[in-house]
Amino acid sequence: MILARCARRVPYGAAAVVSTSCALADEGPTFSVEKVDLKRVTHLQTLGFRSKGGSNAKSFGYAKFISDDDCVLGDVLLKAHAGPREVTGYMRAGPRSELHFDPKETRAAIVTCGGLCPGLNSIVKNLVTILEGHYGIQKIYGVSGGYRGFTSVGWDAPVELSSDYCERIHHDGGTVLGTSRGGFDAEKIVEWLKAKHVSQLFVVGGDGTHRGAYKLAELCVARGLNVSVAGIPKTIDNDIGIIDRSFGFMTAVSEATRAIAAARTEAECNMPNGIGVVKLMGRSAGFLAAYATLASQDVDLCLVPEVPIVMEGPQGVLPHLERVIDRKGHAVVVVAEGAGEELLGASAEVDAGGNKKLPAIGEWLVAEIKKHFKASGKEATLKYIDPSYMVRSVAADAGDSYLCMLLAHAAAHGSMAGYTGFTVGLVNNRTVMIPIPELARTSPRSMNATGRTWERVLSITSQPGIALARKKTKAGSPVDEAP
Repeated sequence: MILARCARRVPYGAAAVVSTSCALADEGPTFSVEKVDLKRVTHLQTLGFRSKGGSNAKSFGYAKFISDDDCVLGDVLLKAHAGPREVTGYMRAGPRSELHFDPKETRAAIVTCGGLCPGLNSIVKNLVTILEGHYGIQKIYGVSGGYRGFTSVGWDAPVELSSDYCERIHHDGGTVLGTSRGGFDAEKIVEWLKAKHVSQLFVVGGDGTHRGAYKLAELCVARGLNVSVAGIPKTIDNDIGIIDRSFGFMTAVSEATRAIAAARTEAECNMPNGIGVVKLMGRSAGFLAAYATLASQDVDLCLVPEVPIVMEGPQGVLPHLERVIDRKGHAVVVVAEGAGEELLGASAEVDAGGNKKLPAIGEWLVAEIKKHFKASGKEATLKYIDPSYMVRSVAADAGDSYLCMLLAHAAAHGSMAGYTGFTVGLVNNRTVMIPIPELARTSPRSMNATGRTWERVLSITSQPGIALARKKTKAGSPVDEAP
């Protein structure tokens, strides 16, 4: 049971435990849930801001609205006879019966931050179409170039977005608004919102971008501004906590398999002992490398940040490659960009977004493979492919386009209803609203090096089964596992 009706109403913004219970029995083991810890999202009305909206029926013309008492359970794995346990719940996303903002008096702004990701234009398009087409908002700003677009002199002025302007942008990769890293200045951004009379800000970005968005929500409240700040999570690495997956991730997996197919062709055709090495994105989480490996089923060695690399010895990856070459004459290697930190060391340098710069693991690995085969008296022909920017700059595929629509609509509905400081995502395949501090606390997540996803990778590659999980990426970040 994923959906639950809360047993009693709790005031907006409360993080209280909501009592409910259920028991599932079918002539077998009994499972029980004692409590649901509902992560409620803050509503502007409870912060003292007067609602100017009214009934939402006029906007949508139907009465299928989501109640604030509906929640989605985050923990759905239970152990029989383990006794009652407390599970986490999240507020179900969707249109509410009452609006906080009067659409005729509302202005919105959209900003895309950080690196590119398939689906950014789909997010922008769907935000605009629902805000303008369904709610009737007439002025929607598109901020150019990420957070820096609010404050940088000489940058492009904000674009006035409309359904006509955005009609076909979802067919293109990238973001029509442009993006950048860094440039966050809460004071200047809030002044910009005030000057433009913006009452809804939609921020698309990763966990760092979301931390900034929450600061904006807090500062707006402190300044007495009736402004809703909503986030939509974006990451090519799929390393944002709580949610099932981030938009664009499966598109990136599909594109990565094309690079792997090219590496396999190069390895098969270039003799003797052809080896194709593909480097994929994955700063602190190996989800992209792992899923591409599982999808392609052409990979003989997959290296991820969560599992330390052992080069030589019985568990070594180089002897494993030598055995693969002896058996079939070629091999394919996939390595995530953040793998091998224990061998190459961690960099102290960071980029404009605060992310540490990574060592060149791909080139280093190619050199080590060549060195190993030469020392063994064997010739090896290596081909190195780095499709990093290719997998993130394409348009979203059908599945991700649908996900983008769900997320954009969920953010728009929540904002129009008057919620702030929240983000949206799929949890157990249901759209939910998540307090941004909860998302930030659980991000970045990493793959479980002793979990089922990694075991599936080992079954595909037959590589040595090293399962020594690296230390957590930062204090409080969980080692998480996708289904």
